Amino acid sequence: MAKPIEFEVNGKRYSVQYPPDTPLLSVLRDELGLTGSKYGCGEGQCGACTVLISGVPKRSCMIPVSTVAGKPITTIEGLEKDGRLHPVQQAFLDAGAFQCAYCTSGMIMSSVGLLQGNPKPTDPEIIQFMQGNICRCGTHPRVIEAIRHAARITQEPRS
Repeated sequence: MAKPIEFEVNGKRYSVQYPPDTPLLSVLRDELGLTGSKYGCGEGQCGACTVLISGVPKRSCMIPVSTVAGKPITTIEGLEKDGRLHPVQQAFLDAGAFQCAYCTSGMIMSSVGLLQGNPKPTDPEIIQFMQGNICRCGTHPRVIEAIRHAARITQEPRS
């Protein structure tokens, strides 16, 4: 039975009516038109659907929409500010850290979550944190390079 659920996505408040066990990913894509988060495996194993919930990377295919009521959610569409890409998005572009790009939004969202919690990760910490994000094209070395670069540029003083 559909129930009203209110939550915040990319700084905007939404009220939707869905059965409580509906995956958040379905609501984001089908109701809100936010298609940057991808359906991959549907089991929370590939990371293509990763979003930030209260700043923590989560697999939106596994999160019932009822559990996000009142929590801030950030999708890939919410990272850009005032026409400027988020430093992690820019670092992924600069490093060429994608080929087909299906996994890229999930990789970027996980990377943002990593750098929010650990602004200076070591390579082993990056590799460990990103274990849940799969890239079938094999761009993992460039992903690590992009995260290293994003960590550096977010530590630089802004002029």
